[in-house]
Amino acid sequence: MPNGQHGPSSSQPAGGQWYPPEWPDRIRALADGALTPVAPKRAATVMLLRDTPAGPAVHMLRRRASMAFAGGAYAYPGGGVDPRDEDRRIGWAGPGLDAWAERLGTDAATAQAIVCGAVRETFEEAGVLLAGETPGTVVGDTTGEDWEADREALVARELSFAEFLDRRGLLLRSDLLGAWARWITPEFEPRRYDTWFFVAALPEGQRTRNASTEADRTVWIRPSDAAARYDGGELLMMPPTISTLRSLEPHASTAAALAAAAAQDLTPVLAQAALVDGELVLSWPGHDEFTKRVRPGGTA
Repeated sequence: MPNGQHGPSSSQPAGGQWYPPEWPDRIRALADGALTPVAPKRAATVMLLRDTPAGPAVHMLRRRASMAFAGGAYAYPGGGVDPRDEDRRIGWAGPGLDAWAERLGTDAATAQAIVCGAVRETFEEAGVLLAGETPGTVVGDTTGEDWEADREALVARELSFAEFLDRRGLLLRSDLLGAWARWITPEFEPRRYDTWFFVAALPEGQRTRNASTEADRTVWIRPSDAAARYDGGELLMMPPTISTLRSLEPHASTAAALAAAAAQDLTPVLAQAALVDGELVLSWPGHDEFTKRVRPGGTA
């Protein structure tokens, strides 16, 4: 479930920000030319929303504490793009690939891969499928044994998403997604992702479940409540997660959030590191709350 940055272990300074203790050494190595950045892999993640009497809630997963990176952190369903997500045209409803390419700032093939990756990963990790038999319909309950067999085959990469849709006579409902943000893992990280964040409403008749082997629990939570628990140090999150949660807070309904997606800025957010008066300063442009100063000796 890539969310734009990763690392083997964590410490928590202010709030619940995930901060790997090995970052200072890696940042220094990058600055000294001893570390060559790896190319980021494409990834997609989806903020599933549903309305409640108190406002929209978002579906989140908690990463298992035993995970090699960001153990215990809360995130959204998502993951890396499967190369087969772009290897052939698939059943498609909603804006065409050229429109998606313009919105995402990519070519058409890459746009298909990213949108397919978002829909596929949401099904793989949450059991929710944004697809239907016609451009105006969405599948209902996807919890049967036959659906589970297909989901497991997708996870195991025994089945491509295009084959899955063809077999079931389904169209990917790209119109149910709204592009929301884009974060790129810092250059000093060993595993990097170029991650597009999307919003989508939970389809009627479907329900989420913890289908991910990487998560030990799932929750539906209002963005403001999740942000407050992050601020109190109760919930651990990566900067892209808490940033996108905060950006959801102003919207009073799922429909309002989806309508706002078209105006969201997709300029990639990439952390920057600089040496200032002997201190390492780590910052995310446009997101001052995540700035960290690391003193000589590696403490934040």
